[in-house]
Amino acid sequence: MAKVLVPIVLCLWGSIAQAQKQLSGNPLFPGWYADPEAALFGNTYWIYPTYSAPYNKQVFMDAFSSPDLVTWTKHSHIIDTAAVKWAKRALWAPAIVKKGQQYFLFFGANDIQNDSATGGIGVAVANRPEGPFKDYLGKPLVGKFHHGAQPIDQFVFKDKDGAWYLIYGGWRHCNIARLKNDFTGFLPFKDGTLFKEITPQGYVEGPVMFLRNGKYYFMWSEGGWTGPDYSVAYAVADSPAGPFKRVAKILQQDPKIATGAGHHSVIKIPGKDEWYIVYHRRPLTEKDGNARETCIERMYFNGDGSIKPVVLTNTGVPARPLR
Repeated sequence: MAKVLVPIVLCLWGSIAQAQKQLSGNPLFPGWYADPEAALFGNTYWIYPTYSAPYNKQVFMDAFSSPDLVTWTKHSHIIDTAAVKWAKRALWAPAIVKKGQQYFLFFGANDIQNDSATGGIGVAVANRPEGPFKDYLGKPLVGKFHHGAQPIDQFVFKDKDGAWYLIYGGWRHCNIARLKNDFTGFLPFKDGTLFKEITPQGYVEGPVMFLRNGKYYFMWSEGGWTGPDYSVAYAVADSPAGPFKRVAKILQQDPKIATGAGHHSVIKIPGKDEWYIVYHRRPLTEKDGNARETCIERMYFNGDGSIKPVVLTNTGVPARPLR
């Protein structure tokens, strides 16, 4: 009888393990990582996060790739301060786009507190999504404060007419600026200005924008990033410059799962009205502000286009190959 039971038990264990493997789990990968920027390049998912550590140790960035949201491969040190001479520390919140055959990585550096300091938002370029990335401009793209916005937490948005926009800002102010086609600077708006403030009520940092059914969804993080009240809210408008009126909070802590859920990005499956939110959160066992993990959940919409509150899970999402 034992000879019969052993293969049955092994078979059952294998089936359970296989079933478990078909869910991503949360966090998606080990280590302290925050501010995740999710992207699709070909049939591969990519996540570019902040390495979550004290500012003086935030001198590099890693990336992660997956064919299905379940199995992730780490790509170490895709960029570091050795490749960006003006950046000394606090490499933050990457944003990435593919343009032509190149990949452009936008990042914040140095946590500048005033216009006399060197730092702000930079751009790096590579021929592959895993890098290595090299400094593109030799200086910050945005190295000064405009409308009170600290030059951090950049997001790059391509509009339906092909125009590229940089949306960014900390210290409770958010700006939008139209990028030149080569990403070397900015084009003026019709009134001659380069930076327009689009700050909605409650905005703190971490802007994200996407188009759905002709509407511009603008999302951001609220609360304090080191605390349990960190969260994500959104607004909707008819243009990327707004005006944006806050609709609701859709991502926040669950005292049974995790705290500090915020600073996210969004993935849309090509050709489908299927959406995922990638974000960071703090395990219940941790109090250190830098103890943040990258997680994922499905994001659903109501019939009127409003976003349903996101449910935090430990299981994550089912495997979703893009082929």
